[in-house]
Amino acid sequence: MKRRLTYGLVVVVLAANLILGARVYLSSAAAAEKDSAYPNLELFTVVMERIRKDYVDGKDTTYQELVYGALKGMVNTLDPHSEFLDPENYKALQNDTQGQFGGLGIVVSVKDDFLTVVAPMEDTPGFKAGILAGDRIIKIEGKNTEHLSSGEAVKILRGDPGTEVSITIQRPTTGLTKDLKLTRALINVDMAKDLNGKKQFPIGENKIGYVRLTQFGEKTADELEAGLKKLKAQGMEALILDLRSNPGGLLDQAVEVCEKFLPRGQLIVSTEGRTSTQKYPARGRGDELHALPMVVLVNSGSASAAEIVAGCLQDLKRAIVLGEKTFGKGSVQSILPLPNNTALRLTTAKYYTPSHKVIHEHGITPDIEVLMSDEEEEASYRKRSAGGLESLDAKARERVESLRDPQLDRAMDVLKGIRLFSQRAPTDEAPAAKAAKLAARGAEALKQ
Repeated sequence: MKRRLTYGLVVVVLAANLILGARVYLSSAAAAEKDSAYPNLELFTVVMERIRKDYVDGKDTTYQELVYGALKGMVNTLDPHSEFLDPENYKALQNDTQGQFGGLGIVVSVKDDFLTVVAPMEDTPGFKAGILAGDRIIKIEGKNTEHLSSGEAVKILRGDPGTEVSITIQRPTTGLTKDLKLTRALINVDMAKDLNGKKQFPIGENKIGYVRLTQFGEKTADELEAGLKKLKAQGMEALILDLRSNPGGLLDQAVEVCEKFLPRGQLIVSTEGRTSTQKYPARGRGDELHALPMVVLVNSGSASAAEIVAGCLQDLKRAIVLGEKTFGKGSVQSILPLPNNTALRLTTAKYYTPSHKVIHEHGITPDIEVLMSDEEEEASYRKRSAGGLESLDAKARERVESLRDPQLDRAMDVLKGIRLFSQRAPTDEAPAAKAAKLAARGAEALKQ
């Protein structure tokens, strides 16, 4: 009797397992069928044909328009930086990094579901109109920008020099809403500038050099090299690298910029995607400044390649990062050419600093935080921009000239402090180790 009862229990358990396994299998098979490409492509075709047949204006709608629209909608659901590029947008993207195009000179991205200004480029219509990093563009030509991708916005904002475009901006920090009518201009941007918005790179009595990188285009590393050469010839003893409101650009240029301050072989940045990891070590001649103290200035408009440089030099204690938390755009967009002169800009990986900190949606937190008001920020833009003060009336010019740049002033103080500490440091240390130690001590002393 007991043996029969045991056999019965075993049979019940086996039957239950078979039923449960069958349900799991059927559920998995159903899920696999639901996610299969062919049934969904069939649904897509049915909908497209129904639109062509029954939509009231279907006779005026081409298959290409429907497919392009579907592809744009599909890719836009992934993230704000992925995009299907039609031939016109693909050509515009190819022109982006060549340093010349017609438009307003503002870099935009979708952030928190708003079309947001990453940074205005200096000496451009957007910059001269007082647009700041973080401003939201809520209307273009009177139309709401909600659900508008950054690529679609750029297509509308760009155009022939001399033509006009109307936008409405909203400033989250103050609640200001302002309508602007801007005239497009030929945007020809210098990548590296001095404190006066020129390419002369003078050095003051304190022997602290200053270079501002406006973006990371094809000539950024070369222009930086030219600026450093002029500063070193004048006996530079410390450097301020200004990456404020630098919207980023080319990854290889970010790597080449870092190479100028790091030993050969040092890891600069790595990218990690679903299927691969790629590391970018320094391949240059080594630290061209021989471990001279450095401060990197950043703000909320510092993004992408600018964050790679700041994060790398901070991680390796090669420089002190000072200013405000950066934008947090640290993903890799690969350009995948497609038939008919179209392309797919697809997010395929994320950037990581040498210590494996993720940049995307986190940004770079400065070692020393120094905040600026909108008024101070606009004034510093004006002073750094060629012709920025000359375009103001006498009263406005006097007000701007009276305002200080607290981030630049603090950077100067930090480097002066490090130089004071260097006089007390042991002289038998290796230059890199000595610089790292001095930077840490100087930053700690000047944080308060």
